[in-house]
Amino acid sequence: MFDFLSKYDDPSVLGAFWVTIQLTVFSAIGSLIWGTLLAAMRVSPVPLMRGFGTAYVNIVRNIPLTVIIVFTSLGLADIFGVTMGATDDFELKNFRLALLGLVAYTAAFVCEAIRSGINTVPVGQAEAARAIGLSFNQVLRLVVLPQAFRSVIGPLANVLIALTKNTTVAAAIGVAEAALLMKEMIENEAQTLLIGAVFAFGFVVLTLPTGLILGWLSKRLAVKR
Repeated sequence: MFDFLSKYDDPSVLGAFWVTIQLTVFSAIGSLIWGTLLAAMRVSPVPLMRGFGTAYVNIVRNIPLTVIIVFTSLGLADIFGVTMGATDDFELKNFRLALLGLVAYTAAFVCEAIRSGINTVPVGQAEAARAIGLSFNQVLRLVVLPQAFRSVIGPLANVLIALTKNTTVAAAIGVAEAALLMKEMIENEAQTLLIGAVFAFGFVVLTLPTGLILGWLSKRLAVKR
């Protein structure tokens, strides 16, 4: 019944899901860094930074991810010559361009999750920190963000699960992840339902433990008010 799995060695099913995992992990790290910076901009006392953060989030969240991913390939790579340090390696270049698109898109949602956590921190704590001479950056880094992160583990878990599923869009520019292999299998094999079930199970294996672990962690680290 599962003979079709052994026909594909490059990439194999496990290899394709390994690419999906790499896309998820690297994109999650990049999105967390960029999203945190955007959240800091959105609560910044500098109007220009607030305006940039607000405009970025509102624009990027309303652009389909497929458009962003395709733009990284057709726009950045083909028109502007952006190769992400992989001029001669087509697969590596597309992988890195897909990472760039995923980070740019997901960071907008990470930003809003973190900003909601910042809003849960009592204003009095920030005022007390400023009263003892801390700068805005110090207040944010030492007082506000540590509490904000603890209160938004749950929402960030949802963003991470969505990111895992969004990696399938990378197939649009030829990244050899799970969705691209599934498409190839469906085109060449007559077992559409079985192939779909195998890949659906693979994504459940990736996302379900993530939700359970981060949900437990969210309750464990919740800030007691």
